[in-house]
This record gives sequence, structure tokens and C-alpha cells, in this order.
Amino acid sequence: MTPRFDAIGLVVGDMAASLAFYRRLGLGIPAEADSAPHAEAVLPGGLRLMWDTEETVRSFDPDWTRPTGGERMAPAFLCGSPAEVDALYDELVAAGYRGHLKPWDAVWGQRYAVVLDPDGLGVSLFASAS
Repeated sequence: MTPRFDAIGLVVGDMAASLAFYRRLGLGIPAEADSAPHAEAVLPGGLRLMWDTEETVRSFDPDWTRPTGGERMAPAFLCGSPAEVDALYDELVAAGYRGHLKPWDAVWGQRYAVVLDPDGLGVSLFASAS
């Protein structure tokens, strides 16, 4: 038996706020998920991105606490061009989300930026610089 990588789960403080952010990144998440304790979006290729409220996680793991300190996981979204990275970063910041790293030309050949989701998780936006 070989396990198959199937999903990435995020624990969120405010489901509706988190889903609104990820909808702006193009994920198809139904509106009724805003009030649900668990939500999922199937990504191209079949991988799922899942959200659970902190209360949901505590329902089966009562000792769970919100992590502090640095991140160990960061979603990254491929954009179609360097200009799209800049435009999406500007759009998200104008909508009230916190920019973490303004767009720059990274030494590894990509246009790169980082915006924080409503729970403070860094979300990378990138495109080939060429």
C-alpha cells in the first residue's frame, strides 16, 4: 500500500474572511462554505485545499493551540506574468490584506511577492521573470 498526497489543510480563525481571501486568488469555493466548520476546494490536478475553523480542530484535539512564531508552510500561487504578480499584490493590499514582501525580481528568476492571509499565513505570488 502506498499513500497518495491528497490535501493540504489550513486552520482558520474566521472561515468567511479566509475564504474571501482565497476566492480572490481564483479558488472556486461556494458561498455557503462561509458559515461551515469545514470547507474544501479541488485544485487543478485533483489536490484539495481544506479549511477548518479553530473550533472544529479543538472538537477532536482539545489541546490544540494556535501556533506562534515562524511559518512552516506557505501556499504559493503561480501567476501568468510578472505584471500579474504586481497587479494581484496591489489588488489584495488595496482590498485590505497585509502585504508582507512587495513584488521583487528574485535571484532565482521569478517575480515574487508575499501577502498575508487573514490568519497571518504568508501566501506567495510568483511568475517567471522572463
